[in-house]
Amino acid sequence: MNRLTKTLLTAGLMLTATAASAHPGHGEGGFTSGLLHPMLGLDHLLAMAAIGFWSMRQSKMMQRGTPLFMIGGMFLGAGLAFAGLSIPGVETGIALSVMLAGVLIATLAKLPTALGGTLVAAFMVFHGFAHAVEMPMGAHFAAYMAGFGLATAAIAFAGRGLGALLMKTDNRISRGVGVALAATGAFLAA
Repeated sequence: MNRLTKTLLTAGLMLTATAASAHPGHGEGGFTSGLLHPMLGLDHLLAMAAIGFWSMRQSKMMQRGTPLFMIGGMFLGAGLAFAGLSIPGVETGIALSVMLAGVLIATLAKLPTALGGTLVAAFMVFHGFAHAVEMPMGAHFAAYMAGFGLATAAIAFAGRGLGALLMKTDNRISRGVGVALAATGAFLAA
């Protein structure tokens, strides 16, 4: 199998995750629960992979900083949840992050690092808030955060790998991926 086939196969397998699995009930282990939560929810998985994918067409600083912006936003959102604050429309915000990331990919949009980093962190606040709210009872807070931080980075790097690979192909393929993500995000938001 060539590299493109392997990458597309991996992406296809990632898309088979179900949204319902991203909610409580992964078990009592904090680290494992945190690790699985973003990987088993279609909305979380697509948003994180799409942001990683999109980052590859950005400035070098944005490429390097995107995983940090993602994890920082996730931890901020989790901190807000653990502090007892509320964010209205969390699930809608998550779905819209998938949709907007798809639009950014489809349009081959390049943003200044400050704007792109802020946008990525803002997307991830919704995801981090949802992860924290859905932390299983009895899970250790720090272990759970470490798990979903590691999962976020892994998904972002997988998206980056796919983005880097598709940069070597016709832009219509990347645009098609973006359109599919935007449509999926719109469907999830409906």
